[in-house]
Amino acid sequence: MHKSYVTLILFILLGLLAGSIIGQLLSQIDGLAFLAKSAQISWEPKADLQAIAYDIHVVLKLNLISLFCVIAAIWIYRKI
Repeated sequence: MHKSYVTLILFILLGLLAGSIIGQLLSQIDGLAFLAKSAQISWEPKADLQAIAYDIHVVLKLNLISLFCVIAAIWIYRKI
C-alpha cells in the first residue's frame, strides 16, 4: 500500500481531535485534570496587497492527551 503525506496529516489531525475530546472528558475528573491542561500556540498571518487581503488566525491547543493521541496516530499510520 502506498502511503501519502495527506494520509499522515489526516491521521495527525484525527489524533489531535481525539485527544482534545478525551482531554475535555478527563478534565472533569479531579485526579486526571492535569492531563487536560493545555498550552496555546497561535499564528496570525495577514497581508493587504491592494487586490487581495487576507487575515488568517490559527490556534493550536495542545495537552498531554493530545500528544499521546498524535503519537498513537503516527504509530498506527506506520503499521498500515
